Amino acid sequence: MTAYSNIDDNQSIDSMMEELGRGAQKAAQSLALAPTNSKNTALLEAAKSLRAQCDVILAANDKDVTLATEKGITPAFLDRLTLDKNSVDAMATGLEAIAALKDPVGDVIAQWDRPNGLEISRVRVPLGVIGIIYESRPNVTADAGALCLKAGNACILRGGSESYHSSRAIWDCLQVGLKSTGLPQEAIQMIPTTDRAAVGKLLTMADYVDVIVPRGGRNLIERVQNESRIPVFSHLDGLVHMYLDKKADLTKSVEIALNSKMRRTGICGSLETLLVDEDVVGSHLAPVLDALIDAGCEIRGDETICSLEKRAIPATEADWTTEYLDSILSVKVVKDMDEAMDHIHRFGSHHTDCIITEDQNAAGTFLSHVDSAIVLHNASTQFADGGEFGMGAEIGISTGKMHARGPVGVEQLTSFKYQVRGAGQTRP
Repeated sequence: MTAYSNIDDNQSIDSMMEELGRGAQKAAQSLALAPTNSKNTALLEAAKSLRAQCDVILAANDKDVTLATEKGITPAFLDRLTLDKNSVDAMATGLEAIAALKDPVGDVIAQWDRPNGLEISRVRVPLGVIGIIYESRPNVTADAGALCLKAGNACILRGGSESYHSSRAIWDCLQVGLKSTGLPQEAIQMIPTTDRAAVGKLLTMADYVDVIVPRGGRNLIERVQNESRIPVFSHLDGLVHMYLDKKADLTKSVEIALNSKMRRTGICGSLETLLVDEDVVGSHLAPVLDALIDAGCEIRGDETICSLEKRAIPATEADWTTEYLDSILSVKVVKDMDEAMDHIHRFGSHHTDCIITEDQNAAGTFLSHVDSAIVLHNASTQFADGGEFGMGAEIGISTGKMHARGPVGVEQLTSFKYQVRGAGQTRP
């Protein structure tokens, strides 16, 4: 394995991880009190390093892509893995955007006085040490490290084996930023091995790690949920739905459905199931499906869809629960919005769902009744992204309901404490 300079290649996974944990815990204590200016400067210097080291990062990525291609990875996986000059620049821009965000640490969320004269404030504080486990996306290295740093947290990163060399090259740039300001290098650490045992150990390190954030496929998420002894921000499947209501505008339906599915098929905000109200089948179905099929999308439809669109393939029960992350879309005709919402409730993953309609009452009902982290009206599901929400970037989309839900940005990477000020009061 490739190791940090202060880690002996011969030491065990357990001892290596314990050392990372101790370093992160100590760094977190410093970061909790670090000046905003120091954190911002570190991020800006890291952004400069990313741009300066673009060729190095792309060379490392080429190595990862070559190795992954030899293993026969899917096109969707390859899309998430591959970097180019624009994506490296986007990472740098993301770090600059995070630096420009308001520092959440120390923010007074609420304050009030009690009749006995006590002054109480609820104040944002860092979570501490965050373990982040992700798969093919090497850009998560930059986003996760930067968001944790801005929120005053130390982090231990574990990227996927397929993106190992790319992630290491990006991590090197984050280290440049930390060095430039004298912040502890242990603030952003990367596990220096692809051995799966390191993940198993990380999930048990409750003495050092405060939160685990997994970002990847169902197998990774299920493993983390089953094995972790540490609280988890869950990012489950992006089983994204769109409902074309009886009052849907045709032009919006075509453009939004096409963008939601085909802009990038391999991201978690990509549309996976289209539900079409029976009242607009005659007017909307053909134009929408024509646009999708012309763009290279395979349609898997219910009986009604297949009877109207001969290029469609009959959907199986499994299609309604499949996150394709590919140019495949399941399509179903529904009687009304109630049936659409029932379908979403039964098959959805509480990630992102959308309604296309000009009926504001219908839109309001959908937005309030669909129990997903993100619900949209007349907008592409590909906006399900922390950067698009103005949050700078995100570690992932949390589909749980505890603490963080939706895009996990800097505020979601903080907790709070109560500061109580008195003048000698005692409780009777």
